Amino acid sequence: MTRIESRAVPEPVSGRPAPTLAVVLAGMLTLSMSMSGTNVALPDIGADLRASGAALQWVVTGYFLTASSFMLIAGSLGDLFGRRRVYRAGLGLFVAGLALSALAPGIWLLDAARAAAGLGAAGVMASGGALLAATFEGAARAKAFAAFGTVGGVGLAAGPTLSGLLVSGLGWRGTFWVFAIAGILIWAGARLVPEARPASEAKPRVDVTGAATFIAALALLMAAVTQGPQNGWGHPLVLAALVAGPALLGVFVVLQRRAAHPVLDLTLVLDRRYLAWTLAGLTGAIGFAGSLAYLPAYFQGVDGAGAGEAGLMMLLLTGPVLVAPMVSGRLVSRGHPARVVIGVALGLVAAGNAWLTVLRPGLGVVGLAGPLLAIGVGTGLANGIVDGQAMNQVAPARSGMAAGFLNTVRGGGQAMMIAAFGSALLNLVQARVGSTKLAGRVVYGDLRGGDAGFLAAQLTGAWQTVLWVIAAVTVVMLVLVTALLRGRHPVMGATGR
Repeated sequence: MTRIESRAVPEPVSGRPAPTLAVVLAGMLTLSMSMSGTNVALPDIGADLRASGAALQWVVTGYFLTASSFMLIAGSLGDLFGRRRVYRAGLGLFVAGLALSALAPGIWLLDAARAAAGLGAAGVMASGGALLAATFEGAARAKAFAAFGTVGGVGLAAGPTLSGLLVSGLGWRGTFWVFAIAGILIWAGARLVPEARPASEAKPRVDVTGAATFIAALALLMAAVTQGPQNGWGHPLVLAALVAGPALLGVFVVLQRRAAHPVLDLTLVLDRRYLAWTLAGLTGAIGFAGSLAYLPAYFQGVDGAGAGEAGLMMLLLTGPVLVAPMVSGRLVSRGHPARVVIGVALGLVAAGNAWLTVLRPGLGVVGLAGPLLAIGVGTGLANGIVDGQAMNQVAPARSGMAAGFLNTVRGGGQAMMIAAFGSALLNLVQARVGSTKLAGRVVYGDLRGGDAGFLAAQLTGAWQTVLWVIAAVTVVMLVLVTALLRGRHPVMGATGR
């Protein structure tokens, strides 16, 4: 993949913004709803397929693994072969993965189908952001990316609620079919989107070695985090993955420095402001993903809520993400410094996680409203400006690569956070109850097999410990992002500071 300077001449802006925006937002909505909604279905999936622990966790983490691993590659392929082409190919694979998920007779086939859906989601996410960057500029771009963040928030907010209702009415298999049909409609509508690709006389080339190294590195890291609690952190295969994953990432960096057509131009990562906004997206994901993934199971297992009721409870967390992105986008477009807005956003995420340690059985809506709203508002404010501000730091010719890397870091962080969150809960509960098998069921909302009150108390204690760690990590990341954004730096088409 040809190395392109960040200040290269921009490619032409698309003349059909309305259909492009509509299709990209519809894709973002469907992916977000499918992502967050699957968590609500996990107890039913586990009971139906007689699965628990790591095998059940891979229904979620497998999707995030392939999505995050391939976003960088998908973005770079969009720069070479066309963003619309990669977008539609991703949608096709996403739909196929959902259909196979609905038909899966066992947990491991379901895991594989979800991984395929995640692979397709990578193409949709990376190419969607690149299509917006190639279609809009100036204030219109800021508004488009604010809408992008808002729709993502709508999906996250509506996903657990809608999926809870769908699971209750149609079952988890029917729920996958509903999202597959939505994907088919968006795939058909994408024909109206103009192709967006930098003009180049050079024949497109793909850095296959670099791509394979990157994918293998993330896969090993994810496998280690997921399987560590199940097999033991001293297990030879887990230790090998923990060593080989970072080592392969180092190899990937070396390969990219030497490659004539790199998957990732390292000069992009060295831009401190682009890096700051990428880390801001990662920080928001770290502070949000664990609660999004595992709170529904807590409500169902500890408080006895049904899937629909658990989905409604999650609106406290996801509801603010419906409106906050437009608020932050408007603040920045009116001249408020983007670095101040992101500081407030990440501060709310950190404070919300610390506050959520009040979690206990039967706490109810009133006790949970404050911390969950704080996390949701902070995440929504960040979602409204991170993509637009990050893309403002690079030339449109590299927008696919930039969007791919941003989503790789954010999606990979989210995937690792979900895996690490589940692993930490499993380890802590296991230490308290003395059984790996029982701990695996408890974490996913099944408190049978022991004293329900005792098990609920142990799960709650584990939650509180993990939340304190997340709050501390978020504070450290906030300090780093603030330091990187300090001072002025010329950016391409930026609307914030």
